[in-house]
Amino acid sequence: MYVLDTNTLIYYFKRRGRVVERFAQIDPGDAVLSTLVLYELQVGIEKAGFLARQVAELEGLLSDTRLVVFDQAAAEAAASIRAYLESRGTPIGAIDTLIAGVALSLDATLVTHNTREFSRVPNLNIVDWF
Repeated sequence: MYVLDTNTLIYYFKRRGRVVERFAQIDPGDAVLSTLVLYELQVGIEKAGFLARQVAELEGLLSDTRLVVFDQAAAEAAASIRAYLESRGTPIGAIDTLIAGVALSLDATLVTHNTREFSRVPNLNIVDWF
């Protein structure tokens, strides 16, 4: 299973890198979208002024991709990540910590172009489709 990070989906919508090609190579049910990533995408759309194309693309993605919530297991995983990284003096962004918690709680691979930051999270499988 793949958890899609925000930057991966932005590249998908902008047709940048190899994201569209890589996305097409997996079974549709193998990719999930966290409600945290949905939040970040919605913020981007709000800031852009609700461009009709962006709204339509997001709605299309949501109709084809399972949405997963930030639940208790994700919260526990994220708390462990934050405590560990802060104790080492290498924290990552707050929302990125939560997204990593979702991926770990699902035993999934996080698809991100932000490998530098996420690679600090122990036991997190990451892949860059860019």
